[in-house]
Amino acid sequence: MTKIINFLNLVCYPFTRKAKRFLVLWLLVMYSFGKLSAQDPVFSQFYNAYLQLNPAMAGNSRGPVFQMNYRNQWPGLGKIYSTYSVAYDQYLSSIKSGIGVSLLADNAGDGILRNTGVTGYYSYRIRIKGDVYVKGGFEVGLNNMALNTSKLLFGDAIDPISGPISPGGTPYPTKELIAGETSKTYLNLGAGLLLSSPDYYLGLGFKNLNTPDISFLNGENFNNGSLQSLPVRFVLHGGTQIILRSGNKNVDPTFISPNIMIQRQRDFNQLNLGAYISVNKVHGGLWYRHTLYNGDALITSFGVRKDFLKITYSFDLTLSELGLQQGGSHEVGLGLNFDYLYPKKFDYNDCNQIFR
Repeated sequence: MTKIINFLNLVCYPFTRKAKRFLVLWLLVMYSFGKLSAQDPVFSQFYNAYLQLNPAMAGNSRGPVFQMNYRNQWPGLGKIYSTYSVAYDQYLSSIKSGIGVSLLADNAGDGILRNTGVTGYYSYRIRIKGDVYVKGGFEVGLNNMALNTSKLLFGDAIDPISGPISPGGTPYPTKELIAGETSKTYLNLGAGLLLSSPDYYLGLGFKNLNTPDISFLNGENFNNGSLQSLPVRFVLHGGTQIILRSGNKNVDPTFISPNIMIQRQRDFNQLNLGAYISVNKVHGGLWYRHTLYNGDALITSFGVRKDFLKITYSFDLTLSELGLQQGGSHEVGLGLNFDYLYPKKFDYNDCNQIFR
C-alpha cells in the first residue's frame, strides 16, 4: 500500500495539495474496507454497464442516461447463465455530483440460484488542474439471493440405468434435506475512484466491501468461514482516446480507445485488453480476455448510434477446449443518452466517450 501511495504522490506532484489529499484519502478508505477472501456477474460490454464497473462513473454524462444490458452465457448448455441489468444515471452540475440507480437480476443454473438487487450510486467531482478531474463514488445495494431446491438433483435420486426419471415418467425421490435458508437478503457496499483528462482515464472500483454473508447452510464454517461471505471484487481499469477525426453537430467523432481492465475476486483473476473504435454512427471493438493462467475468450462487438439511441451486440468466443460447443456468450446493450436532445451539444473535453 505504501508503494501505491508514493506512486500516487509522484503522479500528482504538480497538482494542488487539496487534490493530492483527496486521492490518497480515497485509496486508504477503499483499501481499509476489503480483504479478498460466489462471484459477481460481469459484463463483457463494461463500457455499456459502467455502473457495475465503478460507482465513481455515475454521472458520466450531463444529460440523463438509461442503459439496459442482457447477457446469455453458454446457451448451448441450456439456460444456465443469464444476466439482466437496467440502470439510470446523470450528472448534476449544480452540486458537482453524479447520481444513479440500477436493477440487476442474475440467473445461474436455469433458475437454481437467483440473485436480484437494486443499487444506488453517488459520485462527487473536483478539478485537479486544468482539464484533469477526479471523482469519488459510493454505492449502496440491497440484494436477495434465492435457492430453488426443487431443481436440485442429488445422487440418491439417480438410477444407474434409467437416470433421474423412472420408466413411469416420475422423478426418483431423494432423502437429502436442505436444513438452512433458501432465501437471503443482504446489504452490499462499494466505492470507487476515477481520474480523467482529455488524454487518459484511470479508475479503481471495489464491490462487496462489507463482505456480506451469503451462506444457505446455517452458518456452518468452510475454510475458516471464507466461503460464507461474498468476497471483495477489485477492479482496475484505464485507457486513452485517439481522435482520428473531430465531430460536429451532424457527425460524431471518429476515434480509437485502447483500454485495459483487471479484476480480482478471491481466487478469480481476469484481464481484458483491447480497443473500442467509433466511426461516426458505427462502433465496435475487439478484446482478449485472460484469467492470468490461460486464455479465456476473444470478445468482439458491433453497434450503431442514432441521435440519442445506442445499441451494441457482442460475442465471446471461448478459447478453451469447449470452443463453440457451448455456444459462446452473447450480450446486447441498449443505451438512451439524452445529451443528444439538448439544444446545445456538450463539449466534454475528456476521453470517456467510450462510456457514452
